[in-house]
Amino acid sequence: MKGLFLSTVLLGVACAGLAHANTITGSLYRVTDAASQDAIPGNVPAGTADVTFSVNSPFNFSATDATINAWLASSGAFDIVENTPGTLSSRMDNGTTGTLVNFVGNVSVANGQQFTVTHDDGLTLIIGALDLGFNPGPTAPVTTTATYTGPTGNFPFQLVYGECCEGPAVLQVDLPFSADPVPGPIAGAGLPGLILACGVLMALARRRRQLVA
Repeated sequence: MKGLFLSTVLLGVACAGLAHANTITGSLYRVTDAASQDAIPGNVPAGTADVTFSVNSPFNFSATDATINAWLASSGAFDIVENTPGTLSSRMDNGTTGTLVNFVGNVSVANGQQFTVTHDDGLTLIIGALDLGFNPGPTAPVTTTATYTGPTGNFPFQLVYGECCEGPAVLQVDLPFSADPVPGPIAGAGLPGLILACGVLMALARRRRQLVA
């Protein structure tokens, strides 16, 4: 009975992790327009971000001449913390000061997997040690299809996005981001199996509540 209880608890933890598996951390910095025109990791400031937040993937940021707060809201960002007062009411770019956003987390990818990114302006995407080769400089809204050529697995990623030169601020990414690496035994079971197990767990919990009542 104790073994069954322990298994139920562990599966519950796994299910809770599954529910939050696609949450990504973002750090937003107000930078010179020149720095925002080169969205590379080296241009991300070393100090505390002006704004930190969380967001679920896939990303769907899209706003025209909007405030930072409106841009974050466009993709449902949450847990927003304004470390520098007045940042959220500032525009993403005003022609003098632009924005760099640094996203970090993990991503589950397979060799040969294709995905698309729509962006305005530039970005750099690094998975593991592989730079996917996006244009980090100014661009009109453009959709690019990329093929991942690295090894299959779950790897840390860094995505640096820059908004410069006024105009729309667009970042739409369909890559399967996940906040934490999937534990080995769960990964081996596969996502469909884990979803099924979570369903069984919830059914057992409901039945137990009914018996107690």
